[in-house]
Amino acid sequence: MEHYYQEEIECASPEQIRKIQDEKLRDQVKHVWDNVPYYRKKMEEAGVKPEDINSVDDLHKLPFLSKADLREAYPYGLLGVPLKDCVRIHSTSGTTGKRVVAFYTQGDIDLWEECCARAICAAGGTEEDVCHVAYGYGLFTGGAGLHGGSHKAGCLTVPISSGNTDRQIMFIMDLKATILCCTPSYAAYLGERMKELGYGPNDIPLKSGIFGAEAWSQEMRADIEKTLGIKAYDIYGLTELSGPGVSFECSAQQGMHINEDHFIAEIIDPDTLEVLPEGSEGELVFTAIDKKAFPMIRYRTRDICSLTREKCSCGRTHVRMQKPKGRTDDMLIIRGVNVFPSQIETVLLNHGYAANYLIVVDRVNNTDTFEVQVEMTPEMFTDNLGEIEDRQKELTDGLKAMLGIKAKVSLVAPKSIARSEGKAVRVIDKRKI
Repeated sequence: MEHYYQEEIECASPEQIRKIQDEKLRDQVKHVWDNVPYYRKKMEEAGVKPEDINSVDDLHKLPFLSKADLREAYPYGLLGVPLKDCVRIHSTSGTTGKRVVAFYTQGDIDLWEECCARAICAAGGTEEDVCHVAYGYGLFTGGAGLHGGSHKAGCLTVPISSGNTDRQIMFIMDLKATILCCTPSYAAYLGERMKELGYGPNDIPLKSGIFGAEAWSQEMRADIEKTLGIKAYDIYGLTELSGPGVSFECSAQQGMHINEDHFIAEIIDPDTLEVLPEGSEGELVFTAIDKKAFPMIRYRTRDICSLTREKCSCGRTHVRMQKPKGRTDDMLIIRGVNVFPSQIETVLLNHGYAANYLIVVDRVNNTDTFEVQVEMTPEMFTDNLGEIEDRQKELTDGLKAMLGIKAKVSLVAPKSIARSEGKAVRVIDKRKI
């Protein structure tokens, strides 16, 4: 039996959803024109006025916002309300330059938490559940979003944040936690540690997990589900758009439903910036239609995916996005070939390795070098060099078949790659490009 948080909106007809979007979009464009001089200037340069935007069909006329705009307007340049109306900020970890700081009114937080409550209910959460939130708290959006969502869904919320793995396990076991919220790499690590402590999937009270904030493959999902004895659900979001809960998986797990009463999604060609027809693969662009403090219009996510409106067995009518295949910016180009870390992860898991690996890319004598360091599992750990060489060759061949280029594979001892309790660091690119 499918469980909803706001059934009337989650299962609304496409016409109803469209009506909500048209109305909110008109209001939001006017709000931004009146209150965000930075974006108003962009609109003026593009020759667009609020009265030119009457419905979602006109969205393509509006200019894009990118990470570069956010850095340029830092800290207050994209604020849509007086500072006295803001009650909180969150911030991204920021890979380069200035961090992105996002602002929230109380209303923005309420809407965000509702989106996360929808995700928790879609993963089977009810007021009978104990929700263990092991995403980082603080400036990171993961902890705060799922924490608020868990409250709204009526679960008992355990605000444990990340770290101190043995204490996490004690609380999961003693409080009989049923829903685990954290990054997929931390879920895998928790599973690994519980196994070491002698807990099998039937001993662990968890029934489902909501994992996001980093890319993970279907193979990693199967691995986590098996070790913890749960059903693992994907959740998607960005700090710029509020945080997790922009979209989430339902029981069908055939893509993540976008909360279309709050966000309009488009797929564009990242080179020509043209909007692509539905079903095409391209870069995901979002417009937040009711966020007031930090209103993002046509924000380029850099995530590559496609959208589908095919009927979903869960009864939800909101458009689904496929799991992002990678990004236009964390995609590695090695010797001219596009390489996504998730492809490497798939090969490792298919060959029986855990998803603990490090990709090291460098440039020597104008040629890219490409090494994948992979942890052996305790069962396969050996100091027999012949056996290690055979295993390395097998992985080298598997990666070549998947990627089309050769990688140097180095098998390393179990637990020798540093564990991450936040986003896992998977790539070290030493090239000066």
